Formats: sequence, C-alpha cells, structure tokens
Amino acid sequence: MNAEPFVIERTYNAPVEKVWQAITDRDKMEQWYFKLEEFKPEVGFEFRFYGGSKDKSYLHICRITEVVPGKKLAHTWQYDSYPGESTVTFELFDEGDKTRFKLTHAGLETFPSEKDFARESFSKGWNYIIGESLPKFLGK
Repeated sequence: MNAEPFVIERTYNAPVEKVWQAITDRDKMEQWYFKLEEFKPEVGFEFRFYGGSKDKSYLHICRITEVVPGKKLAHTWQYDSYPGESTVTFELFDEGDKTRFKLTHAGLETFPSEKDFARESFSKGWNYIIGESLPKFLGK
C-alpha cells in the first residue's frame, strides 16, 4: 500500500485574500467544492458533506485541525461507517497578484481497498477540484 501523500500544486491568477475566502467561506466553497451545511475555519470545528462516485455517495466527516489565516487550513477526512482517517492540508503562498496553492492529502492508505477509495480516485477528484473547479470559480 502506497503511504505517500497525494500532493497537487497550482498557481492561480488571484491574490491570496481571494483564494483564502474561496477555501474558508461556506457560500463560496459551495460554488466550487461541496455543499456544506455549515463551515467555520476554526480549530475543532466539525463539518460534513456528501460526495463520491456516480455509483455511490459517501458521508464525509471532517474536523479542522489547523488554521493560519491567509496561509494554511488543515482538516481530518474520514467516511461514516468506513475505517480510516486522513488529513487534507491547503497551503497558500503569496506570489504578488497570484497565489501558489498546494494541497496535500495524507493517510489515503488507511481507507478500505475499494475502487472509490483508491489513490487514482482521489487523484481524479482532486485534479478536477483544484485544477478545474477552483480556478474557474476564482476567474469569475
């Protein structure tokens, strides 16, 4: 089992403040990420959302573990009724009028060895979310 974290980096044509708002404001997150009932960028805050493949939707249970305003947001990521727990970290790097964005998803090997939990599924999902959905939202 590959215990190496999944990492993806992109540079967006948007200032850090705009990207930070996109990853911490529930209303904005809903436009490019997932529909969240509630979200607060506060350590200890738990949030939930549904997502998955076209065949099955999973309840994701997440808890904020670290917040460095304008720079870093980290949270746990697990599934209701399934073993395993991982950590997702968003890091922002100010590059003037652009932002370098780094996502690290560690602990994927702790999930069951089903297709929906395969590293390739996470890669496909994150590449779409970080590579297409978020930059499209930021370009509005």
